[in-house]
Amino acid sequence: MEIDIDTANDTVNHDEPDTGRRTLLKMTGVGVAALGVASVAGSPALAQASAEWDKVFPKSDKVDHQKVNFKNRYGITLVGDLYLPKNRGNGQLPAIVVGGPFGAVKEQSSGLYAQNMAERGFATIAFDPSYTGESSGEPRNIASPDINTEDFSAAVDFIGLRPEVDRERIGVIGVCGWGGMALNAVAVDKRVKAVVASTMYDMTRVMSKGYNDSVTLEQRTKALEQLSSQRWADADKGTPAYQPPYNELKGGEAQFLVDYHDYYMTPRGYHKRAVNSGNAWSQTTPLSFMNMPILTYITEISPRPVLFIHGEKAHSLYFSQTAYAAAAEPKELVIIPGASHTDLYDQLDVIPFDKLQSFFEQHLVV
Repeated sequence: MEIDIDTANDTVNHDEPDTGRRTLLKMTGVGVAALGVASVAGSPALAQASAEWDKVFPKSDKVDHQKVNFKNRYGITLVGDLYLPKNRGNGQLPAIVVGGPFGAVKEQSSGLYAQNMAERGFATIAFDPSYTGESSGEPRNIASPDINTEDFSAAVDFIGLRPEVDRERIGVIGVCGWGGMALNAVAVDKRVKAVVASTMYDMTRVMSKGYNDSVTLEQRTKALEQLSSQRWADADKGTPAYQPPYNELKGGEAQFLVDYHDYYMTPRGYHKRAVNSGNAWSQTTPLSFMNMPILTYITEISPRPVLFIHGEKAHSLYFSQTAYAAAAEPKELVIIPGASHTDLYDQLDVIPFDKLQSFFEQHLVV
């Protein structure tokens, strides 16, 4: 997850974010100089037959990989990476759809999760959300709680039609900001039998209320006024303005922002198409997130199981704790000792893949 926030008053004393009024204004992309579209990664390149491996993680010799594309219900073409275990036999496999983090691409964390679960016997797909990465949609680098929830169901459509897959055994993993989207999607999409939210954010909550729900009505109203004014500027120009590039450190940032930089802006996780790797969301992206809470119907995931996984030291832990409290049984919250938010992006000795495997093996049954 990555949102643009002001860190002038942050302290690097653990992983705690600043929660003041300027944080909200920065988070929503207002009160900053408009950037031209040149700050946005280039046009999408839909799935091609290229054998180039452009992921930030090594290719496994235990899986077959194929780049694919499919349309969502809104007609947007999504591009994904399909992973199948090499030794899959002739029977149909259980499948897992993987998305996230917010502002990332399939070549990063979601692809790592997908490849590792394919090694463990599942058919998996990691995809680029609408308007980002290699997926289509104009203008670029915008997000929507509705459309991005639909993206998960579109991926379920696609993988459930694969001949290798048993469509009655499909699960979902959402990482970071896409953890909340995954929960929202599964609440409405009854085809999905089990869901995991790893190091999750509820993007509608953080954009509308700020970190730790610290934003006042006055601050929220001011942010919405500025976002509304930005719409006039965008309409007059005919193109959206963009926030400043993400994850460029100036010094003195809170530890969780340093952690984001260390993933998105270094060889560990940098990818040129990721919003978080020095690109940016449009300034008005937060508008639809401000009054569309995505976890309203979380209890309707039940009786299907939900697993929350989060780091003990993550600044975002409260998202999983409150979502877990709101969810109905069966549910489980696994807190990883000593782990930060971004440790669950790619640290193979931290992400509990054995737990993920046993969870889906138990619940993806006919």
